[in-house]
Amino acid sequence: MSVLVTGGAGYIGSHTCVELLNEGYEVVVVDNLSNSSKISLDRVEKLTNKKLKFYEVDLLNKEGLRDVFKKEKIDSVIHFAALKAVGESVKEPLKYYHNNIAGTLVLCEVMKEFNVKNIVFSSSATVYGDPKIIPITEECEKGEITNPYGQTKAMMEQILIDINKADKDFSVVLLRYFNPVGAHESGEIGEDPKGIPNNLMPYISQVAVGKLKSLSVFGNDYNTKDGTGVRDYIHVVDLSIGHIKALKKLERERGVFIYNLGTGVGYSVLDMIKAFERASNTKINYEFKERRGGDIACCYADPSKAQRELNFKAIRDLNKMCEDTWRWQTKNPNGYEK
Repeated sequence: MSVLVTGGAGYIGSHTCVELLNEGYEVVVVDNLSNSSKISLDRVEKLTNKKLKFYEVDLLNKEGLRDVFKKEKIDSVIHFAALKAVGESVKEPLKYYHNNIAGTLVLCEVMKEFNVKNIVFSSSATVYGDPKIIPITEECEKGEITNPYGQTKAMMEQILIDINKADKDFSVVLLRYFNPVGAHESGEIGEDPKGIPNNLMPYISQVAVGKLKSLSVFGNDYNTKDGTGVRDYIHVVDLSIGHIKALKKLERERGVFIYNLGTGVGYSVLDMIKAFERASNTKINYEFKERRGGDIACCYADPSKAQRELNFKAIRDLNKMCEDTWRWQTKNPNGYEK
């Protein structure tokens, strides 16, 4: 069984490649390396002692993508490739709509041409906006999405759903992630953001390792236990295993399936800081700032549907998330580029 992984050199993509190879799948990676490194894939091969195929191709390059499908017998697709910085998407919406939506359309057109009918899509809990109910179930309506990045995820979901309506053999799993953190326990692959990190955990770890002076905590007056925002954090290895479970679902059944991937536990920003201080044995400097526009007080998953239908449960706890992040950060203080 050969799986095409778009964006496979990225953070979640590289960890998923490890799990795919360990499960015996043949892996073909397409990545334009705009926000990732080929080194991650070299390390994936080293960790698994298995080979994968890599093509440096942008999804907007239809002929380049067609060449990959001609050369490789693709059975299924896991689609990660997208621009993903929320703040940048607000400043450059056209860039996000063009890259994320057009890239997905090209991918689906080529899949149709080569009769590839299975896709697992990397979606996001951002599609819920400010949720009406907590914990968030899959039945929760898509809310008023507060940024173009989240809008592209919701639009891509709808595109895939509509393709299924037109062709019932075209089967889709939409995985709505909560907050991926952590790293492979070897410390060989992990999150390597370009420039200043957009997400909490890599920012904390860069403060701990001395790359950044202080963490900005946006808002300490939310209606939460300590006034800081509460989120559901899931270990990237658990998240990657969720993709394998989703792929196996498509090997058994046809249709459209939607799952939250989270732990069902909400941690505040201050919880995260304290846990990381314990894991790293360092002091994390932080300062409170004004709330950011579009941020919500609390967001965590009801993960029971994935457990029930995929037999998936996140098992790595907050301490493990912090320990693995710290191991990656100390082994790779400058990320993949030495």
